[in-house]
Amino acid sequence: MDESGKNKLIHIANGEKRLERFVNIEIYSSSNVKGIGGLYKYDFKDFIVKEIIKGRYTLEIKEDNLSSSFSKDSKDRFTSFSLIKINKETFEAINLISKALKIPLDSIYYSGLKDKCSISVQKVSIRGNFIEKLRKLKLKDIFIRNIYPSRKPVKLGSNWGNHFIITIRNIEKFKNILTKINKIFKILKNQGFPNYFGLQRFGTFRPNSHLIGRFILEGKFKEAFDEYVVNSYTTESIRSQKIRNELRKSGDLEKAYNQFPNSLNYEKIMIKYLIENPSDYKGAVYNLPNYLKKLLLSSFQSYLFNRMLTMRIMKGFPLFKPINGDVISILDDFDGQSTQIIYKYGGNYDKYLKEALKLKRASIIFPLIGYDTELDEFPLVKDLIEEIFLEEHIDEDIFNSDLLRDHEFKGAFRSITIKPIGLNLLEFTEDDLFREKFKLKLEFSLQKGSYATMLLRELIK
Repeated sequence: MDESGKNKLIHIANGEKRLERFVNIEIYSSSNVKGIGGLYKYDFKDFIVKEIIKGRYTLEIKEDNLSSSFSKDSKDRFTSFSLIKINKETFEAINLISKALKIPLDSIYYSGLKDKCSISVQKVSIRGNFIEKLRKLKLKDIFIRNIYPSRKPVKLGSNWGNHFIITIRNIEKFKNILTKINKIFKILKNQGFPNYFGLQRFGTFRPNSHLIGRFILEGKFKEAFDEYVVNSYTTESIRSQKIRNELRKSGDLEKAYNQFPNSLNYEKIMIKYLIENPSDYKGAVYNLPNYLKKLLLSSFQSYLFNRMLTMRIMKGFPLFKPINGDVISILDDFDGQSTQIIYKYGGNYDKYLKEALKLKRASIIFPLIGYDTELDEFPLVKDLIEEIFLEEHIDEDIFNSDLLRDHEFKGAFRSITIKPIGLNLLEFTEDDLFREKFKLKLEFSLQKGSYATMLLRELIK
């Protein structure tokens, strides 16, 4: 690889670190061990994601069982299948299937979003009998396997988690590097790592979905439009930066509409609406698909979670041990997920809660703030969030917004740390793509909602 290529890779790696700080991803659980450096997602083949469905069954990319026919006796109403996509976003793949089958987007169901730069497999359902059409469907870099009729669809968040096989490349070999790798592995296995929402939640190249979500909640629709369409980021492509900067200077919507590439489809949707309905920024925002508006709102929730988690550590509070005011959730016996059985730490049950945490039967949780969240039930968090609201000039009344009710953002909670399952070093050898460098291949599983990239940053730093 020439010097310009190397410099570009270094720029990407450094850029990601800056973006992480922008969304309050700052703390490491293994900060006392130096990272090994390197790059991940250099090639989509280096990032393999396999969805783990209920019952802890891991979907396989090449598995393709014969399907049965629809049955009235079985009350079949949906067609379910394994969706394999190569280097495509889940939204993009679902859109292509929707157009190819000529069906509305809201008749397609899936459990979660998978990384774009990857080879991934996940369960998807479509309302109606599409067995034969799916068998014949041909789309570039999309494969449909394991087609079968089902009474119920896949539901959002219904998967258990994801299994990952990932290769980190361009690693400089230094003395005792394997010792350092094993030290970090030990920390991750025994303690886990901060359960941050990763950059994918906010936008890998334009990490601003939380800003847009906040503007929408505050009713600042022009600001939401400008942030989504007009404002540029140095981490996005040069072409995108140029088009956005020209629009900001000229205000020429029609020219921008013709210049924006089809890959920026949502920007074009908003611009077209404004051309036809001048100054109706609220209408332009509301013209976005519901699933995208939900994603923007949830990104703001996620940003606040990250901010609270970083603030907790910055104030000197422990990450893996409870303190007075913490809230602890008892984990489900069957799948290890958090339950609604919660206790406040700092009372009569502390002895038992400590034991439950030690036995991995409980976890410390923070809220994802919604319209029904009672912050008085989270004493430590309440102090943190009040400080955040003051610093960022956030009016807590925005959580009473009808938008949150319309999109069912009642509020939830999330563990502040997460442990990988089955973390294994598969390979550490010379890199076949980078001269005189090494590559590391590893595998692990994470529960739904947790990000593999947050584990990788512990290794790379």
